[in-house]
Amino acid sequence: MDAKKLYAQLEKDFIKPGLSDDWAGYMQEVSDFICDNFKKRSMGLVCDNASEIKRVYTAVFPSDEVMKKILKKGEKDILLFVHHPSIWDIRKAPNVFQQMDKKLLERFRENRISVYNLHVPLDNYSAYSTSYTLAKALGLKDLKPCTPYFGGLAGVVGKTALTLDELRGKFEKKVGHRVSLYAYGGEIKDGLVAIAAGGGNQVEALQEIKEKGVHTFITGIAARNSHSEPAHKYAEKNRINILGGSHYSTEVFACVEMCKYFKKLGLPCKFIKDTPVLEDM
Repeated sequence: MDAKKLYAQLEKDFIKPGLSDDWAGYMQEVSDFICDNFKKRSMGLVCDNASEIKRVYTAVFPSDEVMKKILKKGEKDILLFVHHPSIWDIRKAPNVFQQMDKKLLERFRENRISVYNLHVPLDNYSAYSTSYTLAKALGLKDLKPCTPYFGGLAGVVGKTALTLDELRGKFEKKVGHRVSLYAYGGEIKDGLVAIAAGGGNQVEALQEIKEKGVHTFITGIAARNSHSEPAHKYAEKNRINILGGSHYSTEVFACVEMCKYFKKLGLPCKFIKDTPVLEDM
């Protein structure tokens, strides 16, 4: 498929007016590999290395592990679609986002492998969005958007018939590892659950769901530390449960769902697995 045609279709389907992002300012060390348009708006095509795309791989982060797995295949004219253009690692705080490896980026250039990013546009409420796809995986019903984020709506509120313990168990089964539970609110009230995948544990998000009568909140990064302490204190005071499943694992479902999107365009597509950072929880 012609690369420009593919990028135009992605633009049309996901990059809606009013959305914004702020990645480029943090990616100076790899600026020689980054498109001018990405430097201006921090979304869309990150690395323009191919004029034709024969196959797509999706991933949450462009980690060394992901990039090496793609390079090992020995393919050319490839697109790596990522939710984030940098690599999250809470263990390296305060520099929690690491940049793509320059040597691997050089090999991507040599092998005509482009990189395309949708962060806010993929968080924004849709059938492919991060919180929506996680909610569907957990079986939530009657989904409605919430949580304003960079011009979009990054969260969802839905209903479940599960108890808090059952929901925790299902969450663990879906992400494939333990999850954390900060049981500040007791049993799920009226079956209502809110989700803001990734880094949604913010006071503003908790205030909004409290106003909606929701007292159980699922997110990715839930570890109680100096950054998240205000959110945890708010949740304790207002009796809101917080379930954390890691940044990576709560956003996997959207990147897997995007494979269906690319296949509808006639492109072979596969999700590339990475390693979750359990310290997020």
